[in-house]
Amino acid sequence: MTKQAAEVAKRRTFAIISHPDAGKTTITEKLLLMGKAIAVAGTVKSRKSDRHATSDWMEMEKQRGISITTSVMQFPYRDHMINLLDTPGHEDFSEDTYRTLTAVDSALMVLDGGKGVEPRTIALMDVCRLRDTPIVSFINKLDRDIRDPIELLDEIEAVLKIKAAPITWPIGCYRDFKGVYHLADDYIIVYTAGHGHERTEVKIIEKLDSDEARAHLGDEYDRFVEQLELVQGACHEFNQQEFLDGQLTPVFFGTALGNFGVDHVLDAVVDWAPRPLARVANERTVEPVEEKFAGFVFKIQANMDPKHRDRIAFMRICSGKYEKGMKMRHVRTGKDVRIGDALTFFSSEREQLEEAFAGDIIGLHNHGTIQIGDTFTEGEALGFTGIPHFAPELFRRVRLKDPLKSKQLRQGLQQLAEEGATQVFFPERSNDIILGAVGVLQFDVVASRLKEEYKVECSYEPITVYSARWVECGDKKKLEEFSNKAVENLALDGGGHLTYLAPTRVNLALMEERWPDVKFRATREHH
Repeated sequence: MTKQAAEVAKRRTFAIISHPDAGKTTITEKLLLMGKAIAVAGTVKSRKSDRHATSDWMEMEKQRGISITTSVMQFPYRDHMINLLDTPGHEDFSEDTYRTLTAVDSALMVLDGGKGVEPRTIALMDVCRLRDTPIVSFINKLDRDIRDPIELLDEIEAVLKIKAAPITWPIGCYRDFKGVYHLADDYIIVYTAGHGHERTEVKIIEKLDSDEARAHLGDEYDRFVEQLELVQGACHEFNQQEFLDGQLTPVFFGTALGNFGVDHVLDAVVDWAPRPLARVANERTVEPVEEKFAGFVFKIQANMDPKHRDRIAFMRICSGKYEKGMKMRHVRTGKDVRIGDALTFFSSEREQLEEAFAGDIIGLHNHGTIQIGDTFTEGEALGFTGIPHFAPELFRRVRLKDPLKSKQLRQGLQQLAEEGATQVFFPERSNDIILGAVGVLQFDVVASRLKEEYKVECSYEPITVYSARWVECGDKKKLEEFSNKAVENLALDGGGHLTYLAPTRVNLALMEERWPDVKFRATREHH
């Protein structure tokens, strides 16, 4: 096996998906602790301490205790290299979250054991399904009151349309939480409270049918054995192929805050989740072990650090190897660039990189020339597919406080749109500027960044737009006819693409019916 093939085999690149407050930031901290990346896990905002969770960036995040921008963390674990992509988890997230899921090979779904499957989780699972991403599940917060575990598994299957195969099973919960039982390997992992911030040796009781297990479970023993029989009779068994096909999810139980069960999940990612997969480009399929370098940009972020007033383009390497100082072709512009300063990420510790392989995420300094969806290669003209714009769900009209600053406003919005912070629409029939977003918080983020970075103050007004659809039609004459009829609701997006801004759901349905030759698309591939 070549060095490159060996490095690729070691990589595991995954994202965490969850509803707000299911414990995603805490589990991220504990995963890093497993990789010994941080000696003491920085507890999260609710602890009212001054230390912020290590993966939360930017001023607004610091104020609100939420992770707005997707960060990337790389750490070693069990002779593997883990690339963990954190996704915004609060109530209002953004398109970034969706797009991050295009750059990973698997995902970890975190559920709050007291609440089960929540709306945001459903939306993220829908995006995972576009590429049949393998999902590992972690039911969190067993140190609190949780719902009946069997009921939780039923809900995963019914709502998320995926088979659930429990790997561990909880023994009690809240004050009576005693640990978990490993169903296939017949041993108990004992829970001891109070070790949330350190790695501890775990006590294991071999065999459920043992005096030690009876003593540990006490009066609960018979009831637990009975429940297990029911579980083993009713639940799916783990099947590796079904997992890789995105049809089945292995389920683990634990408490991220108590640092219990997180290592089981990380072991599952190493043992079962796929190494970096082949990626589809318009021209051909690109294999990770190919010698020549290729990668695509899935996210752009400004000012990850006020000390560095720059923009970083996050790139997923699909094949070959990055070496410091190498020459790459920026396919969209046709220019060759020498990259001597790519970054690897450990939360906001930004380090320069000597080499990186398929599956790794690297950061390129971007002075306004790189856009989401851009491909970099060693010369071949490739365009990777599957990094779409998603139709915004919320819209606002922008109002400028100082009319003399309209040029700065347009420039700022153009750049923020290229980064994926928002989508901008310029209506054909007015001088309005309309912003589209997936979550309300994106509007706040845009306003504060316009003020901080472009010295432009703006406010928003409500506007009657239900949804946006990108318009395509093979017949030029038909498209012209449609454009004349629908001009009141047509706009160009930030990339100059024709967009229909539907005022209501009924209107959109009517237009689709009336104009069968016109395609109204809810996603748009970059370029």
